[in-house]
Amino acid sequence: MPTVDNDGVTISYDVDGPQDAPVVAFCEGLGYARWMWRFQRERLDDYRTVAFDNRGTGESEVPEDPEAYSIDAFASDLEAVLDAENIDEAHVVGASMGGMTAQQYARDHDRAVSLTLLCTSHGGEDAVETPPETQEYMFDVPEEYDEREAIRYKMTPAMTGEFAAENEELVERIVDWRLDSDAPEAARNAQAGAVAAFDSTPWLDELTLPTLVLHGTDDRVLPVANGERLAAALPNAELELYEGGSHLFFIESADDVTANIRGHVTVHAGDAHAGVEAHDG
Repeated sequence: MPTVDNDGVTISYDVDGPQDAPVVAFCEGLGYARWMWRFQRERLDDYRTVAFDNRGTGESEVPEDPEAYSIDAFASDLEAVLDAENIDEAHVVGASMGGMTAQQYARDHDRAVSLTLLCTSHGGEDAVETPPETQEYMFDVPEEYDEREAIRYKMTPAMTGEFAAENEELVERIVDWRLDSDAPEAARNAQAGAVAAFDSTPWLDELTLPTLVLHGTDDRVLPVANGERLAAALPNAELELYEGGSHLFFIESADDVTANIRGHVTVHAGDAHAGVEAHDG
């Protein structure tokens, strides 16, 4: 896989699809590697899709310094990838932590044509926090669990029980992918710190580019009120809720979610870089 150096950190990524097609760039969630978007990318094979492993994850370098991890840094990593591939315009798609990266990217850089933000938040004091019982699943895994059991345990609040029961083979494949590429504990904790520090509320009104906000109504990781508040705060956003959808609704409802992304990208494929107002800093 190709790599790019960004401020001394090696970022691994891949690019698929026709060279002359519109570009859709994907940003992953906390601890997850770029396998997370395989369900969308395989359905968007007529687009040029880009996905990178967040620093600390997958095949990207794992900095030891916690200060190397921030939403600003993740957005800068995406910029380095797009620059390395000579991509001037991209429709940026982000889920959870990746949705925060997408917001930051659109503010700090000038290649974003549109945004699609899934199961994410603007952060800050007005955000609805992850429920304590979910945090226990994510960060307090029983010591007696082996690696596979620990991954399944951490995923419990992110999926609906019905989907997990009806798709045992797929869940096991996801466990395999996560075992192979999840961020190690220290990097995952540093990424969590980056999420906790993120707050886009002071500048959301600057993001005037077309934005599609998608959120599951039964999200137990980032409650749906976050998506509703994010969409309300953005000047040019459309909100679509997935009734009964979990945090990983884009995996559970991959066809529908991809159709939504495709529709949004298609409508705005010819848009120019006119989506962010000038700002200081």
